[in-house]
Amino acid sequence: MTDKPKLTIRLCGPRGFCAGVDRAIQIVVLALKKYGAPVYVRHEIVHNRYVVEGLQARGAIFVEELDEIPMEHRDQPVVFSAHGVPKSVPEDADAKNLFYLDATCPLVSKVHKQAMRHQRLGRHVILIGHSGHPEVIGTMGQLPEGTVSLIETVEDAEKYQPEDAENLGFVTQTTLSVDDTAGIIAKLQERFPQLTAPAAESICYATTNRQEAVKEAAPGCDLFLIVGAPNSSNSKRLVEVAERSGSRHSLLVQRAEEIDWDNLGDLSVLGISAGASAPEIIVDEIIDAFSQRFDVTIDLAITTVETENFLVNRQIRDVELTAQDMAFVNGDH
Repeated sequence: MTDKPKLTIRLCGPRGFCAGVDRAIQIVVLALKKYGAPVYVRHEIVHNRYVVEGLQARGAIFVEELDEIPMEHRDQPVVFSAHGVPKSVPEDADAKNLFYLDATCPLVSKVHKQAMRHQRLGRHVILIGHSGHPEVIGTMGQLPEGTVSLIETVEDAEKYQPEDAENLGFVTQTTLSVDDTAGIIAKLQERFPQLTAPAAESICYATTNRQEAVKEAAPGCDLFLIVGAPNSSNSKRLVEVAERSGSRHSLLVQRAEEIDWDNLGDLSVLGISAGASAPEIIVDEIIDAFSQRFDVTIDLAITTVETENFLVNRQIRDVELTAQDMAFVNGDH
């Protein structure tokens, strides 16, 4: 017998690491194995403190700009983050004779190509995304200055005044809310009927899948916890999706220690998901923390199974990962 209150946890699937994040972490681990420490990484490889600290412990050094790499280490590799970088960054690396490995997610690279295609065909590019996000900086940095406009909201779309309304093409950041983006696109299409869509969907499969699972699990939840970092766009969107889809409250948490147990209110149904850069070990940690306080039943809310896998860079494909390495890559460290 237990006197702990009963709690049903609706555990979403898919959740956590996507193929692009998995690939980016693998690239840093493989580079460390092949070339030895230090391996420099420009910007957080993915937006998760736990992942970054784990890689630092293995010998990765994180910098914001290439100038921070000391002269004596310029023969060591530098890795570009999964979010993508402006064209000026590899050009700068070449000028400095740096050896770099690009960990840009292939789905972000696809958006770069879509934007460049619009521009090549004479269209002014509208990028739907969040100002200041590394992915947006990287995408805008693929194009000449003045050839791309950033739209963040429906209000922006209403006010936007292009020079040539007949020649516009749009792309989107990969980690946006599917519903919000649809509203922005609808407003732009209403105002500019000639607006050209990208050849394929820009919002990535992992973002869409995680949002769909949260939408299905949210109705009737007293609280929905999203595991993720405050600077993770896809994680913050999941918090919004949970509340819109019927959860009474939703919160973003990085670790179990952040949970304010005294102010959770009455809980009988709890939803849990994780952003695409959040490791599964933290989800387990949070479930364990609830299990210590509640009589927990796990209800799996699985909407699809992901099987995507992205190859790492050719230069490091000859390095083998041990079972211990793979556990680390998968967030079990």
